[in-house]
Amino acid sequence: MIPKTYQQWYRCITEECGIPLTQAFITSRLAVLQDPGHQETRRFVSLYGQSHLNSIVQWFKKVQEGVS
Repeated sequence: MIPKTYQQWYRCITEECGIPLTQAFITSRLAVLQDPGHQETRRFVSLYGQSHLNSIVQWFKKVQEGVS
């Protein structure tokens, strides 16, 4: 399933995948996802589209505000 909302994405990451959303993890993911030249980012856009990438970046930023 491809998450369509913040709540779905958050549950997918934290519960289904068991990934702790630490500051280090969020920072590293944002560094990649906000680099349009990065191979992983280009692949993500080709698979899921720019709109979904924009959502993912915003969701990481949203959770980052609450992570210390």
